[in-house]
Amino acid sequence: MVHLVLPQPRWATVSVVLVSLAASFVGLGAVASASSTTTSSSSTTTTIVVSSTTTAAPSSTTTTTVPKPRPAPTLVRGNRGPSVLALQRRLSALGYWLGGPDGTFGDSTQQAVYALQKMASIKRDGAVGPVTAAALARGVRARPRSTSGNVIEINLRNNLLMIVRRGRLVAVLNTSTGGGYTYYDHGVRALAETPRGVFHIIRQVNGLVTDSLGQLWRPKYFYSGFAIHGDSFVPPYPVSHGCVRVSNEAINWIWANNLMPLGTKVWVYS
Repeated sequence: MVHLVLPQPRWATVSVVLVSLAASFVGLGAVASASSTTTSSSSTTTTIVVSSTTTAAPSSTTTTTVPKPRPAPTLVRGNRGPSVLALQRRLSALGYWLGGPDGTFGDSTQQAVYALQKMASIKRDGAVGPVTAAALARGVRARPRSTSGNVIEINLRNNLLMIVRRGRLVAVLNTSTGGGYTYYDHGVRALAETPRGVFHIIRQVNGLVTDSLGQLWRPKYFYSGFAIHGDSFVPPYPVSHGCVRVSNEAINWIWANNLMPLGTKVWVYS
């Protein structure tokens, strides 16, 4: 009898160990698991470790929008009401003539706004927006040069007419003087400019005067054919042939209160 003895093969023993790790939830975090594998050979051991990762849930953000305050509405010609009345009273207190405050934004109120805007060196649009309202709040006033007597001052730089009585400023008016352009009258070339200097009221007409250059309402002449007169178009910039335009309402008020009688001093300067 023959006994066969088979040799035992030299195989490596392999053992695998799996370890599961449970991670706790944080908000919306994921569950992570880790496993470890060990491979044994005759003399070498290799260990592989898989780490776990936890992802935190994104935090929520609440945005609060604060509404911007509404700016005060712009007052323009044609408006009526308490806001206009308050505007008129403020303009009058600062010396800008507009007649009696009545709560209606008409031509005289617009003329007064023009005068204020000229003194404040801001846009001359005749409307009361934030910039003009700020000038009102600051109390921007006209400053005449005369300190005594009765004088009509015409400031060509700002295009303003100031009425001074006994050294005190009575009223400030928007005016439009010589536009600086060239024109022809009876074939003679001339420059549209207002003469500078000290003059006096030398004659006056209580009514409408029509000449070759246009119409003058109730003019008060201070030098040759140059006059302070009423007009239906008195913009906040120079446009005349050389006369000094004020609104028809303003010249009517001047006549009614005898603020510019014959002999009154007229001082025109830049």
